[in-house]
Amino acid sequence: MGLGSRRNGREYAVKVLYSLYDQEEPLEKVLSDFWLNFRFSADVLGEPEEVDSSLPADVIEFTEQLVTGVYENLEEIDKVLISTSKNWALDRMPRLDLSLMRMASYELMSMPQTPAGVVINEAIEIAKRYGTKDTPAFLNGVLDKVAKQVKSNS
Repeated sequence: MGLGSRRNGREYAVKVLYSLYDQEEPLEKVLSDFWLNFRFSADVLGEPEEVDSSLPADVIEFTEQLVTGVYENLEEIDKVLISTSKNWALDRMPRLDLSLMRMASYELMSMPQTPAGVVINEAIEIAKRYGTKDTPAFLNGVLDKVAKQVKSNS
C-alpha cells in the first residue's frame, strides 16, 4: 500500500471517528453507512466522489483497521492521552483534534511497523487540512509524548 493510500485511509478513518463521537449505532452500521454515503475524493476540498467510483480495497481495509482499533481500544487510548495531555480534559478538546489523536495514538501503540515519525507527521498533515491553525502544534506535542511513552513501555 502506497503512502497516498495510507493517507487516504487515515483521512477516512478520522472522518468516521469524528462521526462516532455521539453515535449509538453499532460500529458495523456506521462504517457501512459511511462507505455508502460519505466517500470523498483526494482533492483539496474533499468534495463528494461520483457515485460510480470505487475505492481501492487496501484503503478500505486500512481505514477499517484504524477505526476498529480505536473503537476496541478506546479506554486504553484515552488513558494514555489523559496522561500525556496535561491540563486538557478529553471532553474539552475539539472533536477533530481528539479524533486525530485517538487514531494516531492507536497507530503508535498497536502498529509498531509504522515509524512514530511517520504517524505523527501524517496526523499533522491531516490536521493542517482540516483543523485550526493551532491543531498541528497541539497534536505534535501530545503525540510526541505518546510516542515516547509507548517506546518506554516496549
